[in-house]
Amino acid sequence: MTPMKRTALATAFAAASFAGILSGCAPLILGGAAVGAMVTVDRRTPGAQIEDETIELRGGSRVREAMGDRGHVNVTSYNRQVLLTGEVPSEQAKQLAEQVISRVDNVKGTVNELSVLPPSTLGQRSSDALITAKVKASLVDDKELYVGAYKVVTERGVVFLMGRVTQREADKATQIARTISGVQRVVRIFEIITDEELRRIGATTPAPVTNVAPSAAPAPAPAAAPVPPPAPAVQTAPITNSPAPAVTPLPPAPRQ
Repeated sequence: MTPMKRTALATAFAAASFAGILSGCAPLILGGAAVGAMVTVDRRTPGAQIEDETIELRGGSRVREAMGDRGHVNVTSYNRQVLLTGEVPSEQAKQLAEQVISRVDNVKGTVNELSVLPPSTLGQRSSDALITAKVKASLVDDKELYVGAYKVVTERGVVFLMGRVTQREADKATQIARTISGVQRVVRIFEIITDEELRRIGATTPAPVTNVAPSAAPAPAPAAAPVPPPAPAVQTAPITNSPAPAVTPLPPAPRQ
C-alpha cells in the first residue's frame, strides 16, 4: 500500500470514528456496534462476536444506570474479555464500574484501565480516533499481519491492543503501534495462540486476488466444520483486582 493510500485509509477510519463521537455526545460511549450487525471476519467464532456486542451494550447500559452522567466510560469486549477505559470522578466509581461489568452474562474477565480524571475533551477524543485510524492503517499495510485479528482502542494517547494472535504477531503489532505519532504507551491485552491453533482457526491473511478469465467461475470453497481451540491465556497489563462489596449506586450529585 502506498503512503498516499495509507493516509487516505487512516483519514477514512478517523472520519468514521469522529462521526461516532459527534453523534454520541452522552458521556458514556460504547465500544461495539448494535447486536445483529454483520459478523466480521476475524478469529472469534460468530457466537463470540455476537456475545461481545451484547456485553458491550448491556454492560454500558448498566454502568450508565449505576453512575448516571458522572463518567466517560468505554466498554470494549473481545472474546468475552472486557476492557474499561475512560475517566471517572473517583476510585469508588472506578470500582463500581468494574463490579457492574463483572456481573454481565458471559464476561470471563475484566481489565480496568479507567482513570480518576475529568472527562476527556472532544479534541482529545478526536486525536485518539486519529491515532486508532493510523494504527489500523499500519496493520493493513503490513503484509505479514491479519488486521481482522486485532481490535484497537485509544484513550488519551494510550493504545490498547486486543485480539487472538501468535506471539510473533503480538510483538510486531506492538512495535507498529509504538511508531505512530502521538502514542504515549501501548498496552497489550492479547490471547496468545500457537501456530497450530492459528492453522485450525484458518483465519489467515487472504491470498492476493488474481485475474480470472470471464468464462472461468471460481469453485465454491468447501465448508469446514469449526474446531474450537483451547482457551489461551490472556496477556494484560499488571492489574490488581481485589474483591469488591455489593454494587451500591453513587449518591446523587449536589444541586447547583
